[in-house]
Amino acid sequence: MIVPMKKATLLMQAKDASAVIAKLRSLGLLHIVHQQVPKSKDIASLQDDYALLNNALGIIAAETPDQGPGLLHGKSFDSWKSCARHIIELQRRFEQLKEYAVTLAQFIHEWEGWGDFDPECVRQLERKNIYVKFYQLPAKEIKKLPQAATVHIVSTKAGIARCMLVSRTSMEIPFKEILPPKMGLTKMNARLAEDRRMMEAIKKELRSFSCHHASLLQAKKTLEKELEFSEVLAGMEQEHEIKYVTGYIPHDRTDTLIQYARQAQWGIWLTEPVEGERVPTLIRNPRWVSIISPMFKLIEVVPGYHELDISLWFLLFFSVFFGMLIGDAGIGGIFLFLTFYAQRKWGKRLKAEGTFTLFYLLSACAVIWGVLTGTFFGQEWLSGRIKPLMPSLRNDTNVQNLCFFVGALHLSIAHGWRFLIKLPALCALADTGWILILWGSFFLARLLILGEAFPAQAQWLFVVGAGLVVLFTNPQKNILKGLGAGIGNLLLNLVNSFTDVVSYIRLFAVGLATVAVADSFNAMAMEIGFNNFFAGLATALILILGQALNVLLGPMSVLVHGVRLNVLEFCNHLDIKWSGFAYKPLKE
Repeated sequence: MIVPMKKATLLMQAKDASAVIAKLRSLGLLHIVHQQVPKSKDIASLQDDYALLNNALGIIAAETPDQGPGLLHGKSFDSWKSCARHIIELQRRFEQLKEYAVTLAQFIHEWEGWGDFDPECVRQLERKNIYVKFYQLPAKEIKKLPQAATVHIVSTKAGIARCMLVSRTSMEIPFKEILPPKMGLTKMNARLAEDRRMMEAIKKELRSFSCHHASLLQAKKTLEKELEFSEVLAGMEQEHEIKYVTGYIPHDRTDTLIQYARQAQWGIWLTEPVEGERVPTLIRNPRWVSIISPMFKLIEVVPGYHELDISLWFLLFFSVFFGMLIGDAGIGGIFLFLTFYAQRKWGKRLKAEGTFTLFYLLSACAVIWGVLTGTFFGQEWLSGRIKPLMPSLRNDTNVQNLCFFVGALHLSIAHGWRFLIKLPALCALADTGWILILWGSFFLARLLILGEAFPAQAQWLFVVGAGLVVLFTNPQKNILKGLGAGIGNLLLNLVNSFTDVVSYIRLFAVGLATVAVADSFNAMAMEIGFNNFFAGLATALILILGQALNVLLGPMSVLVHGVRLNVLEFCNHLDIKWSGFAYKPLKE
């Protein structure tokens, strides 16, 4: 559930502001709202330091740590700032060398066809009135060149000749002169090799800085807190000798704040948030429901303070969707094993224990669906060997029927929830109308897509449902205005209700694709068989490849389709816009 918030304003003497903010940070209760844009020299300096540190960490993160002897010890520095500056300077030098090396390699490629010569000799000859000029021109045009010049053809390719004109006087010909490079090929190649050696040495030194990564990361966290603290101070308002800070606090933590305010002799004013205020969202749920929280963090969505928390329904239906989309007990078993392995290896380092519980639940759902449908790394190879617990789920029509039923049920829960919220207002009846329309859409989908009979009584679902939507969407004393709003709502959302129910067929389509991929690879493998060692090896590789493909693509399909059905279809009917931002109190 979304925890109700109180708006708290704390007043203190200006001279005590820094001490009060420090105490608030130790309490970790108040989500601060700046009363003015925080600006100061300290903030600008801290932001520059933060950018410097972030840049250095980004450079280190892009490098693979060098495990060579002695290199992990790196250099010692007096401060993180000198270390960060050295890293950035090394990277800047590397980029300069890289850019120059690219240019040099291009020059080498362009002048390889001219042979190796020293351009300085050309310049010395010119000082002695012997002019050597370089041209690229069609070979047939060479005969037309002035007789006073000596023409030496260096090479010819595709009818284009590279040639040198040697003359006692500087002459112009109707072709563009190619200016010689500053150094010859020998020097260019030597310079390029030296640059590459320098670049490798810089890279090696950068890799050695991995030993400073932890200390730089700690410095970044410290800097973030200093910056946050300074911004809170600069964002406070002041009236004469009184400063005040405003923020939001969970309603059940206000007693703690009041107690500290009395002890420290702060002024405190608590009010209810008013309409239009941007209030942070804090979600608290029972432990078994909160295991879905990592999924919300992954997709980075937060409901608005005045919206609804769908954690429970998201968990229930997402688990079902996961099972149907993966649809294979073998793949589910692999996910169970990977979750167990990850928990044993990294579980102690991760704070979010609920993440592993969620993965166990989702993997178990995939196993259960696979057992119900008799799918274990595919279906075809099990025909006649293992019977599904529910043979009806092997029938495509039955599964599609189930998808439409799940869709209508899922979306009906959304409107049923809105109905309960709106009671006892008459507008709640409009959501009853939408529930009737959704179940009418269920029968219509079966008719249009599966060719099943449309019950005669089902047409009344549309008639009664539409009537309730038109009459009670916005009931007013002015009947015409109310009817206009209802008709507009019906026309805008009637087709969407049908398409939303139909969209749940993706659960069948993606699950079918998963089984089809497994069966196709199994069939290819069995055609080769295990007649000899090499055939057996090829068969095993094909089987592993096919199942690995499903292991990789399965979670992607869940993220695309399973999340979408909850976050878009369900939430659109629940009128959730995901317009919120998380409650983040000032804390140590």
